Amino acid sequence: MTNRRDFLKKAGLGTAAAAGASTLAAPAVLAQEPIKWRLQTYAGGALGEQVTKPMVDYVNNASNGELQIELYYADQIVPTGELFQALQRGTIDAVHSDDDSMASPTPLRQFGGYFPFATKHILDVPVLFNQYGLADIWRSEYEKVGVAWISSAGQDPCNFNTKKEIKSVADLEGLKLYTFPTAGRFLSKFGVVPVSIPYEDAEVAVQTGELDGMAWSGITEDYTVGWADVTDYFLTNNISGAWIGSWFVNQKRWADLPEHL
Repeated sequence: MTNRRDFLKKAGLGTAAAAGASTLAAPAVLAQEPIKWRLQTYAGGALGEQVTKPMVDYVNNASNGELQIELYYADQIVPTGELFQALQRGTIDAVHSDDDSMASPTPLRQFGGYFPFATKHILDVPVLFNQYGLADIWRSEYEKVGVAWISSAGQDPCNFNTKKEIKSVADLEGLKLYTFPTAGRFLSKFGVVPVSIPYEDAEVAVQTGELDGMAWSGITEDYTVGWADVTDYFLTNNISGAWIGSWFVNQKRWADLPEHL
């Protein structure tokens, strides 16, 4: 019995010593470097401050430093028309854009940027996606092409701001307008000449006569980006409903995120 007690005491001391030694010998745990993403938006600086930056700031703050998104505005890393390709190959990690502007290879492109089903205003967009199943369709189509679709995003309908007053459809004949590709194809049926130029160049293009206006914006945007300074008329008739875009992430980058992020 004495030998047994001595053995247990020695074994206990040895175990405690080993535990203490292992604790003391453990290496210091260094703080993990934050995951960094580069996100480019379709919007130029003035508009992007309103429609993209608030969400990027929200995510950066909510992640407690674990995920940091660097925001780039229209055409800063790649031209807007190359956003999808750049996202797919990992040149950029995330995108905020409509399907049309970023040249999506999916059938969904025909519905972007001014969404025909959102016929009145922005509030139609979340209802269609979250309650009527469009989110499932968008998610499925982008999975097929290696991109994670995260959620839809909306803004109010597209309106005209022009140098010339528009009182009838006939007044559209010959107007050179900066617009979205899908809207341009539609408007060309009425004589509009769609012009594709970088977002930031549109204001100067009106001043030089390269453009007669834009079929692109809401009234608030006209004032925030300066287009109201170079055009004379604002036509409240929208083309085909609220703007609809989405937040996209490179599929591998999305899969690599820890579950809590």
